[in-house]
Parts: sequence; C-alpha cells; structure tokens
Amino acid sequence: MDSDAATRAYVLLGLRCDRLVPGLVDAYTGAAPLRRQVADEPRPHAADLLGQAIRLRSELPSAGLPPARWDFLDRQLVALECALRRAAGRPTGFRAELRACFDTDVQLGEPDRYRAAHAELAELLPGGGPLAARMAAYRKADEIRVDCLGPAIGALSVALRELTRREVELPAEETASYELTSDRPWSAFNHYLGGYHSRIVVNADTGRRASQLPHLVAHEGYPGHHTERCRRHRVLVAGGGCLEQTIFLVNTPQCLLSEGLADLGLAAAVGPAWGRWAAEVLAGVGVRMDGELAERVESASAALLPVRQDAVLMLYERGAELDEVADYLRRWLLVPEPRARQMLRFLTHPLWRGYTTTYVEGGRLLRAWLGARPGGQSGLARLRRLFDEPLTPRALRAELGWPEPAD
Repeated sequence: MDSDAATRAYVLLGLRCDRLVPGLVDAYTGAAPLRRQVADEPRPHAADLLGQAIRLRSELPSAGLPPARWDFLDRQLVALECALRRAAGRPTGFRAELRACFDTDVQLGEPDRYRAAHAELAELLPGGGPLAARMAAYRKADEIRVDCLGPAIGALSVALRELTRREVELPAEETASYELTSDRPWSAFNHYLGGYHSRIVVNADTGRRASQLPHLVAHEGYPGHHTERCRRHRVLVAGGGCLEQTIFLVNTPQCLLSEGLADLGLAAAVGPAWGRWAAEVLAGVGVRMDGELAERVESASAALLPVRQDAVLMLYERGAELDEVADYLRRWLLVPEPRARQMLRFLTHPLWRGYTTTYVEGGRLLRAWLGARPGGQSGLARLRRLFDEPLTPRALRAELGWPEPAD
C-alpha cells in the first residue's frame, strides 16, 4: 500500500464510520465521488470497519509516508478503533476511551485550587453575601441584548481578522459568516464548508455576556477554527497533497489540538490587556464592557476549567446521578441550576460526552507549548505551526519533554 492508497483508505473509513456514528465527520472537503461512493454502499457493520481500521494502521509503516503524516494517521486510527469498538458493543473503560480518542491522560482537578479561585473571585467581585449570588450579579450586568449580539460579534470578527492576517497569511477569498440559533447542547459551532468559508452558529439560548464574546469569536473564527481550516486546506491539502486533511473527525487527537489552540486564540492574537482591547472594540457598536475586571475574573476562573472534566468522570466512572453532578457544577462553577443542566446536556450527549477533555487537557498542553516558544516569537507565529503541520499531542509532549501516558 502506497501513501495515496493509505490516505484514501483513511478518508473512506472516516466517511463510513460517520454512517454508524452520525456527526463523527465534522467536515469533509474532499472529492464528492468518495462521499457518494460511501452513501451508495450498504450500511456498514462496526466489526467490519474495526477490522479495516486495525489493518490500515498495521500497514501505515510501509506506506512511505513522512514521519509527521504517519504519526497523525496512526493516532487518528487509534481513536477510530475506539469509536468502532464502542459501536460494536465492545467498549473499553472510560479513561481508556479518553486516552484512545484524544491521545492524552486525564487529570482530576484539585479542590484546593478551586477554593483558592473562589477566594480570589471573592476579592474581585463587588458587594457582599454568598459568592454565587455575587457572581450571578456580575454575569447579569455583563449581559448584552440579543439584538446587539450580531453587531458585537461582527465588530470583534473584523478586528480579530485584521490582527490575525498581520502574521498568518490567509486566502483573499476566505470568509466567516455568523448566525444565531437556539436549543443546542453547545454554545457555538464552526461549520467549515470548504472553499475557505465557515458558517459559525452561535447558540443565543444560554445568554451572551460581553466578556465572553471576544473568546467565542477568537475560538470559532480568528485565529481559531476558521483560520486553522483555511490554512490546513491551503498548505496541507492544496499545497501538500495531504488527502487525510480533507476530513475532520470528532473525538480524535485532531480535536484536542484544534480546541486547545482555539481556546488560546485571543491570548495569541491580542495578548495581555485583551480586556481593554475588547472593550474599545465593543464600545464602537454601543456595547459596554468592564474590560479590566473581565480579564481579572477570567484569570481567577481559569483554575475552575477542570470542573467539567471532573463531572464527566463522575458520570461515566463513578456512575453518579445527574442531580449530584449538577450540584457539583453549581458549587464550583458558581452557576445557577438552569446553566448546570445546560452543561449536562453536552456532557451526556452520546457524541460529545468525552469532548470536554479537548478543552481541559488540550488547553493544558497547548498553554505549556505556547509558553515554551522561542524568545521573540509571537503567539500567532507559534500557532501557525499547528495550522501548517500535522502535529499530534504525542509530538508536542515530545517537544516539551513530557512523559507519555501510561498504558
């Protein structure tokens, strides 16, 4: 099997898996005949596809692929094998599932760090009384009207696009459009449509706060998912003939790096004092934001990010009841009952149940990797490697000198 045959087999396998696990293919921008071929086939059996994945992975070393492309495909196929075992009724333990899907070990959060974050927030937030009530008041004051949401997103997108394009060359024809939706388990979703265009859907149900929007736009658009997909298509597909990059698969190591880099997008593009920068941009469309306070609150709250991963482990390792998990989310994340239940919609969704790991462990890995960049290199220049190279979590750990997950 040569490299072209191996990558074609991988794409076909991914498309076939999507018929068993709907939604597994997040985006496909390859040749339409391949998709039609799969659509016209009888519905596959999980055991048959599992056998194909195992064989393909065993044949990769002889396919003549460059080391980075081989490593990328190897890690992706481990994740597909895991998904197919689950579809065939042969699931592994939950932590083993997360390790296979995302090429990482998960770490429980530390309650002492959560308590320290709460103490810091108590110093920052005005007023007296219970911290949860003060956080609710802060979030309420930070809300923007739904009719202001579109203009605010548009202004931030234009400003972040300009910053991104100063250091990351993008095709002249690239565009990102936004639309509002409701009744979704997620807060926003990037649909990469090919041709350097993304449709970014924002869930307006959960309430939008001014201080959240800069991160959302940076995550989904510039320099996040939209930028990543455009660069990968231009550099790896059009420029490098990497057929495997025409398909983006959910619950794979590809996602861990994608979400990690997207979460760091605002820090890479704007850097410190992003709050003041965002407040100035939003003021231009009549939206008020206390940028300095928002930045300090976010910095204190960063230690609470693992809480959602704790909740996932409670659900799928301990078998905790939903009410117990909702209480855990409310306690540590300082959110009201409806917001905790909205989080549980995502954490209990069959496709997305383990996806929180991409944000927690992806953020942990990418934050360290971004911080280890050579002196004088900008954050965006560092992220450009992630756009332009088929890197894996394993490869980044090696660069950092981190140990590999234990078997």
